[in-house]
Amino acid sequence: MASFSPKRIMLPAPDKTMAPSADRATNGAAPMFPEPLHVGRPNIGDREQFLRLAGEMFDRRWLSNNGPLVQEFERRVSDYLGVKHCVAMCNGTIALEIAIRALGMTGEVIVPSYTFIATAHALHWQGITPVFADIDPSTHNLDPHAVRQMITSRTTGIIGVHLWGRPAPVEALQEIADEHGLTLLFDAAHAFCCSHGRRMIGNFGRAEVLSFHATKFFNSLEGGAVVTNEDELAETLRLMRNFGFAGLDNVIHPGTNGKMVEVCAAMGLTNFDFIDTVVEANRRNHEAYRLALNGIADVRLLQYEPSGRNNFQYVVLEVTEGGVQRRDAILAALHTENVLARKYFWPGCHRMKPYRELFPNAGVLLPQTQFVADRVIVLPTGTTLPAHAAEKIAQVVRGGAEAAIELPSISARASAVSASVCIRSWWARPRDRASRSASLG
Repeated sequence: MASFSPKRIMLPAPDKTMAPSADRATNGAAPMFPEPLHVGRPNIGDREQFLRLAGEMFDRRWLSNNGPLVQEFERRVSDYLGVKHCVAMCNGTIALEIAIRALGMTGEVIVPSYTFIATAHALHWQGITPVFADIDPSTHNLDPHAVRQMITSRTTGIIGVHLWGRPAPVEALQEIADEHGLTLLFDAAHAFCCSHGRRMIGNFGRAEVLSFHATKFFNSLEGGAVVTNEDELAETLRLMRNFGFAGLDNVIHPGTNGKMVEVCAAMGLTNFDFIDTVVEANRRNHEAYRLALNGIADVRLLQYEPSGRNNFQYVVLEVTEGGVQRRDAILAALHTENVLARKYFWPGCHRMKPYRELFPNAGVLLPQTQFVADRVIVLPTGTTLPAHAAEKIAQVVRGGAEAAIELPSISARASAVSASVCIRSWWARPRDRASRSASLG
């Protein structure tokens, strides 16, 4: 392990407070933060180490096709998680699609609606029907009782999601899968470096899918992986990510191009030596938010289980009273102050295309999903969060919450100002643009 300890990038946090209403950006004042604070701003390790690995890659002229950096990256992930096999992929969505196909899922597969849209799309894209089951509002993960209600004669599998890096109810879902002869796969896109008790996420179900997208706390620029303890499944996954090739000119299985390239593995290897630094920054930020938000009426910070490891990459706020209108008023106030908080994963997959047309009545069986989706705000964190930003952001949350009660029209007013202040930065990021388009779609 390298001894490199990168400096935390600190953006200036101005002395502006939210006490007088005239000091709010909704009333024409300058934003609290001069630079936008994003959710999921990339954490970047030792640039010199990355450039050295990239230089070695160029010297070898081996840029793709299971190069030495990808092989080393797979070994590092396997060792870190204590799992037998890591099959690196070009991104998490392709990894999920290949895992679904390799596991032979067909017909109907039960998934949460409260997740990133890729979980549902990975099924629909392959002609499989995603059947949405409700969540436990206290954890935001699948409710096993709701999963049981959705099983039919066409059900072949369950995809559990470790939302926010908090473990899904793995034992209960495994019991259901065993009882009904279903395949259990986990979408662990949020959960690298997390554990369920003492066992690392990556060791549950028949396989788990990871994402190393740039917005994740640990990134490989772009990338993903399927991890599994099954030898035969791992071999199938390796064939499928490389067009089914088993040696030169020998295709023995249907496949596609899902390979991770060497430069992405170089970034992943670089960031492996940065994991502890990022997790500690996230943990400190989460604790700062907890203290700063304490005492704000009708606002609750989602906590992480102390019994296991977590990456703390999501700061999840629930607006417990006032519904979507109050949530959106707080969100708009944050945006005007250059805090580009997000309302993940609103409005729920079942209320996005094509599923809202395919299953127009799905919401009847998803009351908790809709309840949570209308109340969540995700706040910025990571190594680039300015010092004392959590305290200042909490001031904005408090001001937005109080203004929403005092002046019902604040949401519309703040939204208009937010558009003029933040829209260019908001739409500049491709993932934000795609997610926002899906939400508006």
